[in-house]
Amino acid sequence: MRNKPTIYYVKAGLIAAIYVVLTIFLGEFGYGPLQFRVSEALTILPLYELSAIPGLFIGCFLANIFGGYGLPDIVFGSLTTLVAAYLTSKMPNKYLAVLPPILLNAFIIPIWVSKMSNTPYLVTVGQIGFSEFLSAGILGVILASTYEVLTKKRID
Repeated sequence: MRNKPTIYYVKAGLIAAIYVVLTIFLGEFGYGPLQFRVSEALTILPLYELSAIPGLFIGCFLANIFGGYGLPDIVFGSLTTLVAAYLTSKMPNKYLAVLPPILLNAFIIPIWVSKMSNTPYLVTVGQIGFSEFLSAGILGVILASTYEVLTKKRID
């Protein structure tokens, strides 16, 4: 990573900071079996900016420290975001790019959230999956479309 230009690290840090602020700003709505993280819209960014991969990982890691689900969420939630970000970067377009964060978060995060919240696993899958669809899917595609217009970078 030493050969990467400074702008790479600046972008990663900025994405991490935005993720943390957006997650913490919503408080209880950003955590739990029924959560809505506006910050998950940022999970589309690895399609356009590789610096978003470490940025999202660090942002999620820091945000999960404040979430109340402890070490499992901090470690495994952040690793889930890292894998989803990497897979997103490999997708051919913005519509498929939203699938890794939606699917991975929907099926992995409920493993510990359902146990800690006494909510059945499949119910938690549905709740987190739906919230990911709204934030990563719908808001993510809106963010991607806006990004494409502003930067004139289009990935189809």
